[in-house]
Amino acid sequence: MAKEISGFVKLQVKGGQANPAPPVGPALGSKGVNIMEFCKQFNARTQDKMGKVVPVLITVYADKSFDFVIKTAPASIQLMEVAKVQKGSKESNRVKVGKVNWQQIEAIALDKMPDLNCFTKESAMKMVAGTARSLGLTVEGNAPWEN
Repeated sequence: MAKEISGFVKLQVKGGQANPAPPVGPALGSKGVNIMEFCKQFNARTQDKMGKVVPVLITVYADKSFDFVIKTAPASIQLMEVAKVQKGSKESNRVKVGKVNWQQIEAIALDKMPDLNCFTKESAMKMVAGTARSLGLTVEGNAPWEN
């Protein structure tokens, strides 16, 4: 028989570095979850993503047990790593802080495909390109579908 779900918690934690301090502790403590058990399991499953921000969706059950699903890193963080910038532009329509090309956008889109709500590579690339523009990054070249 399936367990009764009492709630969900969404967090963004650095891979392999979860600890009971905020934001993890208060978010899980309010649901009655064993915080240290989550930290141990999360750190074990994200050893390969050490230091990178990883979104996680935690399902909390009525008996205080939990399951969690690790998602891919946010597109904005992946774009900033590729463009080698620390943060996005305050005025993304006027001040540009970096450049990315369509091959880099395609690689990020293919990585993010399972977490995006689109069905084609082209639409995923359009979503990632929009994120790049909103960060103040210039997308160089013509889109592959415009050639």
